[in-house]
Amino acid sequence: MNVRRRLIPTAALASATVLGLTGLTACSSTADGKDGKLDVVASFYPMQYLAEQIGGDHVSVTNLTEPGQEPHDLDVSAKQRGQLEESDVAVYLKGLQPAVDDAIDQSGIKTKVDAASLTSMEKHGTEVGGHEDHKKDEHGHEEEAHEGHDHGHDHEGSDPHIWLDPVKYAEVAKGVGKALEKADPDHAATYKKNTAKLVKNLDGLNKRFEDGLKDTKADSRVFITTHAAFGYLAERYGLTEEAISGLDPEGEPSAKRVKDLQEMAKEDGVTTVFYETLVSDRTAKTLAKDAQLKTDVLDPIEGITEKSKGDDYIQVMDSNLKALQKALGAK
Repeated sequence: MNVRRRLIPTAALASATVLGLTGLTACSSTADGKDGKLDVVASFYPMQYLAEQIGGDHVSVTNLTEPGQEPHDLDVSAKQRGQLEESDVAVYLKGLQPAVDDAIDQSGIKTKVDAASLTSMEKHGTEVGGHEDHKKDEHGHEEEAHEGHDHGHDHEGSDPHIWLDPVKYAEVAKGVGKALEKADPDHAATYKKNTAKLVKNLDGLNKRFEDGLKDTKADSRVFITTHAAFGYLAERYGLTEEAISGLDPEGEPSAKRVKDLQEMAKEDGVTTVFYETLVSDRTAKTLAKDAQLKTDVLDPIEGITEKSKGDDYIQVMDSNLKALQKALGAK
C-alpha cells in the first residue's frame, strides 16, 4: 500500500470531513448495515499506519500531521479540532505531540487510543544501550553504566519512540485492534484478522533485525544519530545509540557533546553519522566532516515523503536495517 495516496492535506480536511460526516451521522453504528466507515484521526504517520492496516476498508483515516512536517512541532488548527470532535476514534501517542494531547483531552471523541498506554515506556537520554557498561576506573573497577539526559524536551521523562522497536509496535498494534473491535463490533472479525496479519509482519521484521545485526565487525556496535530516536531499537538488538541531541530533534548539542562524540567515534571505530529526512542534517554532516566519518540516513519514520527510502513503515525499517548493517559491518 502506498500510504502517500491516502494522506489528506490540511486544507482539504474541513471539506472532506463535512462530506464524510453526513453518512456517519446518519449511520453512527455500522450495525445498521449501511456504508458508513469508522472515522479515525491519527496523530502522525506511525499511528496512521496502524489504523489503516488494521481497519482496512472499514475505516477512513486522516493524519493530523502533513507529509514532511516534523510531528513534534505540530500545532492543531481550529479546523482539525473541529474534525476531532466529529470523529469516532483518535489514535495518538501521548507525550510526543503536546498540542495533540491537549486537543484530544479537550475533545468529546468517544474512543481515545493512547499508544503509550499499550506498551512499556522507558527513560532514555543521549546514550542508550550500555556503551559505558565495561568502562573501568583508574583502579580497575567497573564503573556504573550511565546515560546522558535531555533536560530541554523530555516528554515527561519518557522516550516516546516506541514504534521503532517492532516488538513494542506489535504490542501497540494489538491494543489498537482491540479498540477498533470495540468501537465497531460489526467488523470485529475483520479487525482481529488484520491485526494478526500485521503482528505477523512485525514479527518477521523483528526476526530480520535480529538475524541481520547478530554478527558485526564493529566490536562496540555503536552508532551515532542526529537525535535520540533509536533507543528502543538499540536496546532490542544489543546496539548502543549515541545521539548528537536528546529527544528533541531540533535541540542543539553542546560543544563538549560534539567533542566527546568525535573522541568516542575514533576510539570505537565508528564509521557513520546518521541523519534524518525531516530535520536539518547540518550538525550531523559537520560532525562527520570534522571526524572524517561517512554519513547516511537512519529514518525515525515520523512521516513518509518522497525522500523516504520506502513507501511504508515496513519498507523504511528494512532500509534502516540495511543502513545499520553497512555502518556496523554486519556479516
